[in-house]
Amino acid sequence: MKLLKIFIIEDDPFFGETLRYHLKLNPDYEIYLFKTGKECLENLYLKPDIISLDFGLPDITGDKLLKKIQETNNSIPIIIISGQDDIEVAVDFLKSGARDYIVKNSHTKDILWNSIIKIRENLQLVNKVEELTEQLEQKFSFENTIVGQSEAIKNVFNKINKAINTNINVSITGETGTGKEVVAKAIHYNSDKKNKPFVAVNMAAIPKELVESEFFGHEKGSFTGADNKRIGRFEQADGGTIFLDEIAELDLNLQSKLLRVLQEREVTRVGGKERIKFNARLIIATHKDLAQEVKKGNFREDLYYRIIGLPIELPPLRDRGNDKLLLAKYFMDLFVKENKMKSISISKEAKDKLMKYPFPGNIRELKSIVDLACVMCDGKEILSDDLTFSNINDTNFFLSDEKTLKEYTSEIILHYLKKNNYYESSFIVI
Repeated sequence: MKLLKIFIIEDDPFFGETLRYHLKLNPDYEIYLFKTGKECLENLYLKPDIISLDFGLPDITGDKLLKKIQETNNSIPIIIISGQDDIEVAVDFLKSGARDYIVKNSHTKDILWNSIIKIRENLQLVNKVEELTEQLEQKFSFENTIVGQSEAIKNVFNKINKAINTNINVSITGETGTGKEVVAKAIHYNSDKKNKPFVAVNMAAIPKELVESEFFGHEKGSFTGADNKRIGRFEQADGGTIFLDEIAELDLNLQSKLLRVLQEREVTRVGGKERIKFNARLIIATHKDLAQEVKKGNFREDLYYRIIGLPIELPPLRDRGNDKLLLAKYFMDLFVKENKMKSISISKEAKDKLMKYPFPGNIRELKSIVDLACVMCDGKEILSDDLTFSNINDTNFFLSDEKTLKEYTSEIILHYLKKNNYYESSFIVI
């Protein structure tokens, strides 16, 4: 565990040594004792985690030293220790950025001990948030989410790069299973909004009568069942990104309300009167051709032009050539690692079989097929017979005379995995 580096600035030798001795009782603390403000400033290069600062130093007042420390690093938590039991002075220090104000008396060392514990807990929480943010950035970095070398996917990569460097709306289109939400997350977590919320809304999964409440929120008692106030998705996404998946499924009446919200950049909760401002980037996705939906009268033309922004069309897997094999290997290695299995390879015959199959379910289908093949293979290599392709729209796909018993078994397992949405995943490498 990393030691917590604490500076104590105290001109009273006895009191300073008392504080140092008391804090040294915790073996996780590394204590530095200085008698003047100058010594403190000269040693800031040691990068202390916390500074305990005496208000009445011989060479500089506590408020001036506080400002000088903040000019060097304004993120260091600073505790003021003073002989003045003055509320106004304490409030002024806290307003200036001090983390705590402690009055000198017989209990000071214990109060300081507790204050440091609270600050340390907060620092650990901040570090955990930063660590999780870094993990998200790694998870959605291009080298992890864009697997492929085909010209089709390179064009997608180029469009994503353009989206990252601007704040333009983005519209992602492509067949089911091509990785639309993954692209949206890659844009968000590689942009300057990466530390802000990413809020995803699947339009196809929300009942029509609940969409408005889901989007804009509602006040308590605004309708039957509204027992508490609800913050809508647009409010939640303030400062970050809101991702509207399957936008073409939105009802025409609600499309007009969405248009106004996007124009005004403000929402009004259902049953409320307050207009709430928000600032979020919009990314939409659909497997339908929105331009054709406009022509059919299913989608508002004015909303179409408001949301279209930078269009990114994801190619189907059948048009990505050797990317099939690169993705298959990626999913195979991932499955082996997650299940602590011995390494597996893919035979030439299995590779040929993968290359010939059109993958109507795209990347999502490929992942489920590879996962099952890893389970079904008997040795260190996935063979052709371990790969089971099934058309779930074909009622006779179990009735082929050309299949082996092993293929029947694999196909039945895969069918029921798909039927129960086992293969669904919000993280699909594209």
